[in-house]
Amino acid sequence: MPAAGVSLSAFLLFGAHVRPLGWVVLAASLVAAWLLDRPSTRDAAPNVGPAPDSTPAPDGEPGPARGDHAKDLLLIGLGISIVSTTSMAADVSWPRFVAIGTALVLAVTVPFVVDRVVFRRRAIRFPWRGGRAWPRAERAYLVAVPLLGWLILPWYFISSGAYENWPHITDGSELARFFVGVNAVGTWDELFFICTCFALLRRHFPVWLANLLQAVIFTSFLWELGYREWGPLLTAPFALLQGAIFARTGSLTYVLIVHLLFDAVVFLAIVHAHNPDMFAIFLTTPGR
Repeated sequence: MPAAGVSLSAFLLFGAHVRPLGWVVLAASLVAAWLLDRPSTRDAAPNVGPAPDSTPAPDGEPGPARGDHAKDLLLIGLGISIVSTTSMAADVSWPRFVAIGTALVLAVTVPFVVDRVVFRRRAIRFPWRGGRAWPRAERAYLVAVPLLGWLILPWYFISSGAYENWPHITDGSELARFFVGVNAVGTWDELFFICTCFALLRRHFPVWLANLLQAVIFTSFLWELGYREWGPLLTAPFALLQGAIFARTGSLTYVLIVHLLFDAVVFLAIVHAHNPDMFAIFLTTPGR
């Protein structure tokens, strides 16, 4: 399945760091999708419209037309390729701050512009409002997320040594850049992995399968960012939960608030791991 190949390429590029092979797998998957989307001679028609078996998209937009599978995977592949042009290892020095930020902005912007301008569609959207009030369970989850992070993250970062994958902050300027960077990357995660990758995959696959495919890409990226050692035991469920929540709520605002609440604790925990006297508010900090 070409979509599985695209997700595998992200694992090879960001998780296994096998860059030449990852690009080959990505290119081969996109070519395979294009070949599979080509109409056969007997069913080719001059007027190309929605495929006979197309179904409405989850957001109420028309279902995918013939050829959209290859187009949608191409958009995901563009984003993955752009991100892979530079290291995503956490670094708050000004040159790396700018390089990483530029790559991430382009990885969201280029697929969005291609979808609108070249393909003349609206398959990629950023639905800030889900069209309904948040029920009590969803409001309670907003409280539970930072509490769970407060309990789990210090133990993860310090016991595994993963905090060393982030730089040791030494002054106020670096601390400010780190705070901005953590929140910017968290926002980008939702724009790319959920509103781009997951939304495009949902046009062709059941929610559970689309969610699984995006979670592979999401978790692989977070591995390169620094969530290593046993980090995937946290990041993979988080990626799946974010996709499931978005599928249920249809609200970018909600999943973004969840993510930024969690990332606020990430910021505090990493800084505390490097500087035990700072943000000494955690109960599960292991002895060092």
